[in-house]
Amino acid sequence: MRATRGGCRRPLPGRDLARRGPRRARDGMGARDVRSLVAMELSTGLSARVTHAYNGVTRVSDGTLDSGGSLMQRRDVLRLSALAGAAGVLTLDPMTFTQADAAGPADDHEQTKTLSGHLPTGAPDFVYVPVEVPRGVREIAVSYTYDKPTVPAGTQGNACDIGIFDERGTELGGRGFRGWSGGARTEFAISAEEATPGYLAGPVKAGTWHVVLGPYTVAPQGLDYTVTVTLRYGAPGTPRTPVYPPQRARGRGRAWYRGDSHLHTVHSDGKRTPAELVAAARAAGLDFITTTEHNTTSAHAAFEGLWGDDLLILTGEEITTRNGHVVALGTDPGIFIDWRYRARDNRFGQFARKVRQAGGLVIPAHPHGTCVGCNWKFGFNEADAVEVWNADFTPDDEVTISEWDNTLVAASRGQGRWLPAVGHSDAHREPQVVGLPQTVVLADDLSRTALQEGIRAGRSWIAESSKIDLTFEAVGGRGQHAGIGERLKVGGAEVVTVRLKVSGVGPGCSVRFITDQGQLYGTAVPDSGTLTAEWRTTASYAAYVRAEVRHAPADGGASGVPGPMAAMTNPIWLGEH
Repeated sequence: MRATRGGCRRPLPGRDLARRGPRRARDGMGARDVRSLVAMELSTGLSARVTHAYNGVTRVSDGTLDSGGSLMQRRDVLRLSALAGAAGVLTLDPMTFTQADAAGPADDHEQTKTLSGHLPTGAPDFVYVPVEVPRGVREIAVSYTYDKPTVPAGTQGNACDIGIFDERGTELGGRGFRGWSGGARTEFAISAEEATPGYLAGPVKAGTWHVVLGPYTVAPQGLDYTVTVTLRYGAPGTPRTPVYPPQRARGRGRAWYRGDSHLHTVHSDGKRTPAELVAAARAAGLDFITTTEHNTTSAHAAFEGLWGDDLLILTGEEITTRNGHVVALGTDPGIFIDWRYRARDNRFGQFARKVRQAGGLVIPAHPHGTCVGCNWKFGFNEADAVEVWNADFTPDDEVTISEWDNTLVAASRGQGRWLPAVGHSDAHREPQVVGLPQTVVLADDLSRTALQEGIRAGRSWIAESSKIDLTFEAVGGRGQHAGIGERLKVGGAEVVTVRLKVSGVGPGCSVRFITDQGQLYGTAVPDSGTLTAEWRTTASYAAYVRAEVRHAPADGGASGVPGPMAAMTNPIWLGEH
């Protein structure tokens, strides 16, 4: 879930000395502005070391940069990249592995180069280390480290992510993406036949690859890093044909289906394997899940043999930007959606459209999350739904639900459209519970298309577990009927009966009916955990009605703050329009 900002460096072709001068590349900065900024950053003194290892021979080169302007003109080895739309990007001169270096007495040999340096605070969001890959490479392996100095309380320390793009380039939204592990791994490898989770197997073709560092946060002392690249030569293996999950389960038909569409495995920063995740989903009574790793699609082909007609597995991605995360739910298998932009870059609409072009839904995740970069800053104009409940119910979910309810009020007045609410576990590891919460969707079939139609229409409710079941409906005086996410078309004065049936809730729970005027009805659930509640209203009095089932508040209700959510519905709309 993290990203980074910084500057790096590389060895000059044909020389042992590598020189580095980190800079911030900003939109609209000219060369003179960049030189001035670099000179300021170099005033602290920045050093770099490059180590070359081949056939048992090791050479170490050191270089030190000072703040002299003339030094920058003579020894500047950095290239600034105008990567369209990125909030801050720096591309270094390449780490060169020449064809001559690759020559050896046997096919199976390797060559290693190591780059070390220092990133100051205020470094770019993404720092690219070009790697010139010659012909004959069967595997590329990368490792990195960075320091984590002690920082004062309340100050962010160092956090640096890593990923890689292949010879097709680093263009925003381009085809060169080959993997991302964020801060979850310190090393990875890619070959034709296999790759580290988070990375995409495939041929290692000759050309300029780019290791990308993402300094998410940088301590006041700066960030010292080391990147090591090893090329292993030899005959390439045989690429595997990916096997993706089917998009429809057989023989299910129209029903309410339970699912969790925000989940992580070892393919990003989770600890569960795909098999362990699937086992947990079945144990939770789920009918469908969506794999949503941070900024990678490598898990899409990792579920072979794990699906069945009892469990549909959809593919997707958690697009993890510096300004919030968004679930791409149900995108076509193998389709990567870029994340390298901020809200100020005005790029999100472009990639939201790419999600839809790939058959997915756009669902902002944990909009009021408190972790760095988790709070949603892109607005909701491009959203298909919103994740109002993420994992165990917490105060930030309460804030999100309150904000979401305000959008319902606005929609009831013709001021914009309403967004359906969903809930997901965002489970990464034990003891985080898969299916807490889960979204229960009315769909014509257990298929990607039908589930997405149900979610988009708001025909869904959220529960903390599969033990809870409910029905929620509104009935007009002439027998008209509407369910969750639907509109009951009645006149303003016609009496409407709102009915909730709920079972499987714990002791001490209560039911609340919420309208555009706030809570207008509430009652306790008996100790049996089963309740049928009815309330009468009119469309002129309530533009919509939605239901909540709440646990008892920890303070017994003294503060007036409701207890944690056990279940909640999307609204039923009342009135002709």
